[in-house]
Parts: sequence; C-alpha cells; structure tokens
Amino acid sequence: MAAGETYAASDPLLQPHRLRCMDLLDTVNRTALRDHATRETVLRQLFARLGPDGWVMPRFLCEFGFFIELGPRVRINFDALLLDCAPITIGADTWLGPRCQLYTANHPFEPERRAALCEQANPITIGADVWIGGGSIVLPGVTVGAGSIVGAGSVVTKDLPPGVLAAGNPARVLRALPEGHRPGPGATAPP
Repeated sequence: MAAGETYAASDPLLQPHRLRCMDLLDTVNRTALRDHATRETVLRQLFARLGPDGWVMPRFLCEFGFFIELGPRVRINFDALLLDCAPITIGADTWLGPRCQLYTANHPFEPERRAALCEQANPITIGADVWIGGGSIVLPGVTVGAGSIVGAGSVVTKDLPPGVLAAGNPARVLRALPEGHRPGPGATAPP
C-alpha cells in the first residue's frame, strides 16, 4: 500500500490494523471537547508522529492512523477525514479547517477491478505553515507547498507550489502570497 502498488482493500491482513484504529478513534471521539490531554495521549498511540503543541478536534476519522505524521503545532479542526492508505505528512504550524478531507486511496476505472475491491494509494504531503480552508478535499499524490493557503471548499487535484493562494474545483493558483505571511484569523488554539 505505502509503495503505491495495487492492493486488495479486503485483504484479511489489514483487518487487525483497521480494528485497532477503530478502537482508538472511538476513544478519541468520546473525549470531552476540553480534554485535549486525553485526546493527545490516544493520538500518540494512533499516529506515526504527533508533534508537540498541536491539536486534533473530534470527530476525527482515519483508516489506519500509523501512516499519519503531524509536525509541531498542527491544528486539525472538527470533522476531519484523513484516509491514510499511504503516508500523510503535515508540516509544522499547518491548519486544516473543519471538515477537511485528505484521500490517499483511489479506485480503478474498470468496474470488475472495483468490484474486486482493488485500490491504489499515493501519499499526500502538506508543507509547513499551510492553511487549508474548511470543507476542502486533497486528492491522492498531491503536495501542497509550504506557506500556501487553500480556499474553503476547494478540491486540490494536483501539486501546489509554495507560497500561493489557491481555490476552486479543481483548485488553481490565484496569486502568490507575500513572503512571511502566516495563516490568518479563524483557527485559534483551544483554551
């Protein structure tokens, strides 16, 4: 899966990993909204890496967890879905708005192969200091360059360079951003 090769989503070898993930997600999503410490403890068991001083708000969903790496001070808002059949790497100080979706998995065009539950996955890499607006979707194999902003509701189908504002479906670069910008108001740390 991690190598981008075709695999059977129904492979029994994947089931224990999915069950482990489900149990940890149940715990994460049952925590009180103000109980960041408990959520952080469980997320450290779930993820490959969880940098310091970040937060992930419930309801959070993923498929395996162990393919997800979050840098320091990453903020993931409510109702995010990270479909991690391949690595998802998110750089320091990056913010994901509510209901963002990152999909590493893809299905074949041929109906017979889809019916056989064949999949292929490609990693997603999001650089440092990125802001992805609420309701945005990032598709398999995409890299979002450091310092970029993706407008709310966008569908990112191809790589975005560093330091740009992109929006739309499919997302396209609207303009370069001034150097030294940071993601703006709207995603503050919890109390």
